[in-house]
Amino acid sequence: MRPSARLSEDITAVEMDRQSEDDMEEQEEKEKKEKEEKEKKEKEEKEAKEKEEQEKKEKEEKEAKEKEEQEKKEKEKEKNKPKELFVINPAGALYYNWLFIITLPVMYNWTLIIARACFEELQHNYFIYWVFLDYTSDLIYLADMAFRTRTGYLEQGMMVKDEKLLKDNYVTSFQFRLDVVSMLPTDVLYLVFGLDYPEIRINKLLRIGRMMEFFTKTETKTNYPNLFRIGNLIMYIIIIIHWNACLYFSFSKAIGFGADDWVYPALDDPEEPAFGLPMRKYAFSLYWSTLTLTTIGETPPPALDSEFFFHVADFLVGVLIFATIVGNIATMISNMNAAQAQFQSRIDNIKQYMQVRKVSKDLEDRVIKWFDYLWNNGKAQDEREVLRYLPDKLKAEIAIQVHMDTLKKVRIFADCEAGLLIELVLKLRPQVFSPGDYICKKGDIGREMYIIKDGKLAVVADDGVTQFVVLGSGSYFGEISILNIKGSKAGNRRTANIRSIGYSDLFCLSKDDLMDTPDAKGMLEEKGRQILLKDGLIDLDPANIKPETKELEEKVNRLYSVMELTQIKLKKVLIKHKSTTKALKQQIRDLEILSGEDVEDEEDSDQEETKIEIVVGEETKEEKEEVEEVKEGDEQDGDTKEDEEGKDGGEMKEDGKKDEDKDGQ
Repeated sequence: MRPSARLSEDITAVEMDRQSEDDMEEQEEKEKKEKEEKEKKEKEEKEAKEKEEQEKKEKEEKEAKEKEEQEKKEKEKEKNKPKELFVINPAGALYYNWLFIITLPVMYNWTLIIARACFEELQHNYFIYWVFLDYTSDLIYLADMAFRTRTGYLEQGMMVKDEKLLKDNYVTSFQFRLDVVSMLPTDVLYLVFGLDYPEIRINKLLRIGRMMEFFTKTETKTNYPNLFRIGNLIMYIIIIIHWNACLYFSFSKAIGFGADDWVYPALDDPEEPAFGLPMRKYAFSLYWSTLTLTTIGETPPPALDSEFFFHVADFLVGVLIFATIVGNIATMISNMNAAQAQFQSRIDNIKQYMQVRKVSKDLEDRVIKWFDYLWNNGKAQDEREVLRYLPDKLKAEIAIQVHMDTLKKVRIFADCEAGLLIELVLKLRPQVFSPGDYICKKGDIGREMYIIKDGKLAVVADDGVTQFVVLGSGSYFGEISILNIKGSKAGNRRTANIRSIGYSDLFCLSKDDLMDTPDAKGMLEEKGRQILLKDGLIDLDPANIKPETKELEEKVNRLYSVMELTQIKLKKVLIKHKSTTKALKQQIRDLEILSGEDVEDEEDSDQEETKIEIVVGEETKEEKEEVEEVKEGDEQDGDTKEDEEGKDGGEMKEDGKKDEDKDGQ
């Protein structure tokens, strides 16, 4: 082998070794790089996972924190929420009953404190009883203050139940100050002045407002308010006389018993030993007080200046009491007889009218008997007049309780909805018929339906004597004729003569009131049609069903209204045309004068206007006056009328406006 060939082989082998080493290095680098990338990727995934876990943890912590804050806020809100209590309604029975309870100690203090202060025996002999009654009344006073803190009041129509608001409302009131003064422990002054001075409890009289409130509510609740007012007035007068009697005895004691004829007699007079007894002391003082305050004046004259002043003060109070008694009694008697006086005034007016019109004696007697029946049976009052001051809701509730049972007896209303019946029950009007009165006659147009409340009615023949059937309480008639159902053989005419046998009380429901409810009209007509079908009183042939006269009249009236409106608009167009033509001619004259041309004579102008009038047509004097009224601006009535006429009037208005625009151009 040649050396050169061997050398080349060695070189080739070396190159191959070098290349293999390079390949190995590249492979190692590649593996190293892949390993690094893998480690980097794993690291990134680990970091991403850790980050995700961190975010999740932070989110959970944030949610937990928010939840905790929300719970804390709810707790604070619940803590700060106004505390609602059991609230006493001032209009309820509990409040009224409590007023009665608190009135008893008020009356006790107003009558016995002054008596115990002036009559010493009364204080000494029954001291234990007074202590018990005094402190019992104090406990009731204290309970009343607590009761007031639970008494609700209305704010924006809602009863306030918040504890803090209720307390603030009471504490800030003037009544709270009076209650605090009335609860001052003045009894400790017994330790200073002794037990002979019950007048130290005079502050207990400040609760008189509760007694007045009780009397006011009782007057509102009672069914005999006039009698209660009289009794209340008498009670006040007795209390005033009682106080004056106590003051008289105390005043006599200060001057000296038996010092003169005016004061109370001496207690140790051997000729009159009864004047020393406690009952005689009070009885004599009460007698003297009554004589003085009623201005009878049969008492000995005063002798001292102080007696004169006391007597004058008593006379002044007596005059006021007498005036109060007379005024109140007169008012009460007037109120008690107000209804009778008003009813008697109606009778007198009708009597006078019948005398002036020379009404027959028989008819006059029937009218008087009818009025007597109304008054004797308590039916003289007009329901609508009595209930007019009530809101509609209360009117409806009263009407439902009074009339609903009667209305449900009517066959056509038997299955109606409650809402419809409530609307109809408000429309019922009571009517009373005398014996022999015709409620309706055969052939009359039906405008009302009747429901019998009390009494008997007879369906009679044309002679008015022969009776076919008798209708009693709960019966009804006339309900089909007021509906005027299409196809009904009777139409809207009555089909029978109905006459009252005795005095009859009926409820009347007019057709207009029934038709005021559009929703009810269709339903009631359907029910009425079913009744007519059942009784065979309806014509099913459409050719025999005549259109209602009322509908034809409405259409004719509408056509007349459209024609009148058209005439008015035509006159307005003519007036506009004349005024426009006149203005144009005046402008032409002015231009001719400025240009120096001959001016057109007034006669020619008048002739042109005459020609226009001839083309338009002559107008009568009355029409011209009517046009002048329209021209002066009475367009509002025309527009209102046009709106009522509907679409036809609207089209005429548009045509009129187009003509005016053309004339203006």
